[in-house]
Amino acid sequence: MSKARSDPSRGEMIDIGGRRLRVVKDGPAGPRPTVVLEHGAFGCAADWAVVQARLAAKGLASLAYDRAGLGYSDPGPRHRDGHAMVADLDALLRALRETGPIVLVGHSMGGLTTRLFALTHPERVAGLVMVDAVTPEILAIPAAARAFDAFSRILTAVRWLARAGLMRPATLITGDTIGLPPEASAEKRAIQGSASHALWAAEEVRQWRALATQASAAALPPGLPVAAITAGARTLTALKETQAIAALACANGYIEQVPGAGHASLLGRRFADPVVRGVEHVLAAVQR
Repeated sequence: MSKARSDPSRGEMIDIGGRRLRVVKDGPAGPRPTVVLEHGAFGCAADWAVVQARLAAKGLASLAYDRAGLGYSDPGPRHRDGHAMVADLDALLRALRETGPIVLVGHSMGGLTTRLFALTHPERVAGLVMVDAVTPEILAIPAAARAFDAFSRILTAVRWLARAGLMRPATLITGDTIGLPPEASAEKRAIQGSASHALWAAEEVRQWRALATQASAAALPPGLPVAAITAGARTLTALKETQAIAALACANGYIEQVPGAGHASLLGRRFADPVVRGVEHVLAAVQR
């Protein structure tokens, strides 16, 4: 079974042409662009529960989804490079009749996917919000590239542990490092213990170098509003510098570093407000 349970407790299953992706919507429909939330490696739609609630409180519509094979979504083609992910997102938006420009928000490795979507579908994207995001420039930082390669090996091991049922007890400790509300936290833990989720997450991360290369094929349009929200103190490390490049290069850039936040907790109850501010900045730039 590809999913943590037979049916999700939150959201709905959307057919994108013979297979389904799980989508969680929040917030009222309105004239402003829908905010589409792209989770990171080994993540799922539950990661965005706090951000979605806070966007809804601002009157903004959003949707988060599980990529193919992750969470509750059906598997897709085995080769999970960036073009496969972008094709799925395009099919999902068409199935949902989201025809207007959207604001794309990408966390971690999801930053590469959102950037690639903006390059390949520029007419569909009103702006980007990069949340402690991986950027193509990471390939030029040997230590960071080695860390991602190590993460790929770790996920391969996690896949075997999950298949043996050994990840389920571990998720009691590691399943929610974000700081999610109870229902989303329970969902996150169930998904993190799923053997299929680990399998498809490993397939994605195996392709991270190809995804980074695809996402660096061209520069983002200079008029595209970009916000970069990063975790940690105000220090200019090589990684922080790469995370700010896209925002600095555009006419309507916004950068906020969040002291005390971690890579995961930046999405949680304590630190999610800067993510919402990034979305608001992009929307304000679009409306000018």
